[in-house]
Amino acid sequence: MRLEWPTLGLIVVCYGAWLAAGFWLWPVASVLALAVMAVTAALHSSLVHECLHGHPTRSRRINEALVSVPLSLAYPFRRYKATHLQHHHDDRLTDPFDDPESYYRARWQYDRFPAWLKTLLRWNNTLLGRVVLGPWLVAGAFFVSEAALIRSDARGVRLAWALHLPAALLVLALVWVMGIPLWLYVVAVCWPGLSLIAIRTFAEHRWHETPEGRTIIVERSPLAWLFLYNNLHIVHHRLPSAPWYRLPHLYRDRREEWQAMNGGYVFPNYLALWRRWGLRVKEPVVHPVLRRDAGPAA
Repeated sequence: MRLEWPTLGLIVVCYGAWLAAGFWLWPVASVLALAVMAVTAALHSSLVHECLHGHPTRSRRINEALVSVPLSLAYPFRRYKATHLQHHHDDRLTDPFDDPESYYRARWQYDRFPAWLKTLLRWNNTLLGRVVLGPWLVAGAFFVSEAALIRSDARGVRLAWALHLPAALLVLALVWVMGIPLWLYVVAVCWPGLSLIAIRTFAEHRWHETPEGRTIIVERSPLAWLFLYNNLHIVHHRLPSAPWYRLPHLYRDRREEWQAMNGGYVFPNYLALWRRWGLRVKEPVVHPVLRRDAGPAA
């Protein structure tokens, strides 16, 4: 389709539900309003991911504009796009430096961390820790990294933030007009919204000798629609231009092949992930193979 109506319609529903929750539901059912806004913030994150992959139109500018108002506030579209497309170099998946979305750390890097940070990173490798701590740890590391890039005038970074900040201020202005305290919006909408996404990203990748074996399949979940079916993550990585609404069909058509391809890194649902790693560390923070002994210049 030249214009992917399912995606465009979902963008309208996402922003519409957020506005309705703030202006109509907040005055009569505040807790429910915040819950709806948190879900729409998570859905918006999934839609941003969809748009940076070239949907729902053939115009990059239009796709960016459609999701440019950041309901979870934190991440500029262009910066997320740049780092996420780098993440799609599957031969470098999980590399502590070449994969911007890796949760692994190099041995030499980890050894220099203070004890409190090592403890937080270990907790962050449980599903509960990733949901509770993950949004703050990721955002903190991201902001520190972005500040360094802004100081060095890295290409495109200042422009990305210049486009992002007015849009984020628009969200905060609307929240203020709705009568929702800004601190409450951050704590009860942005944090839970990003925590919902953290359920998906928690075990999305692991180290494996083959690039295909590094990416998970979670076959079904009530949250699948919220993640735009990126629970079938190996399908997205192998076919990154496929729209979200085709992923279940693409998976079903080659189910056995996909599971063989990713080395059996398959779970029936996210409850199975919780049972295994809800309160237990999934794996060490230090990458089991890559960057273990190399110094900063490597």
